[in-house]
Amino acid sequence: MMTIGFHTDAFNSAYWSFERCLDWAQCHRVSRIECGLIDGVSWIHGLGYQPHVALYEDPVLLGRKMERFGVRFSQVDAAFPLSGEDGPLRGVPYVMKAIAWAAQLGCACVDTTDGLHRPEGMSDRESLAMMQRSYAQILRVAEAHRVIVNIEPHGYFTTNPDTMAEMLAFVDSPWLKMNMDTGNTFIAGRDPAAFLKRFLDKVSHVHIKDVSESLARAVRGGQTGIAVSHCALGDGVNADNIRECLKILRNSGYRGVLSIECEGQSGPMIEKSLDWLRQTLADLGIPAQ
Repeated sequence: MMTIGFHTDAFNSAYWSFERCLDWAQCHRVSRIECGLIDGVSWIHGLGYQPHVALYEDPVLLGRKMERFGVRFSQVDAAFPLSGEDGPLRGVPYVMKAIAWAAQLGCACVDTTDGLHRPEGMSDRESLAMMQRSYAQILRVAEAHRVIVNIEPHGYFTTNPDTMAEMLAFVDSPWLKMNMDTGNTFIAGRDPAAFLKRFLDKVSHVHIKDVSESLARAVRGGQTGIAVSHCALGDGVNADNIRECLKILRNSGYRGVLSIECEGQSGPMIEKSLDWLRQTLADLGIPAQ
């Protein structure tokens, strides 16, 4: 059985609070949620206009609140780009803090990635060597807390399957995995199904994201990631690739979370996406929670 979830960035433009996202999840029978983590204080978050969670919030108390809605975290997002010169200074402490915080909540995964572009002032080899040192530090903390660190294809290195393979081998650890993203791999000019097949044994979490025809025509092959897709699942040019990825996951025995990523439009677009995903899973004979 696979489990359906969603990323709260669907409601960034609606200026929802995290609690309102919990309410939406409960109303639509979605038991898994994913959000970004904020390391510090943000006025827009403090006023209740941002659907993410700050690390100053007590994880145990937050977990109790989520239990009342019948919702758990599938993953938390600590995807500060680790490939640039700020990676060791800003990104590594942020990810390590996120791991310890997630462990107290019983959250299984923390998401990480690289930058969208080739890092300035460094060669590819220099950046990869720096990231290897960073992930070595991060994985020591992850192993101690028994939290999976996922690498998401979202940037210059991670949407290239050869350098993604190198990054997934940075540390020989069962706690270093991959968060597959159907939209980012497609917009980077890759075949999502082929990308998934190559790393199938490393996948622990999946982002399901479609791509509009207009966006694909404008930037496919020239961009490595999508902040959030302004396209409901099934309405874009990536729908057939998503179906193929779901078949691959079904045949491999994947039992993890399928996290919807799309613009919510205060509900309608993500509701349409949820209906499409549920129907597609049923059509493919995949039991879903």
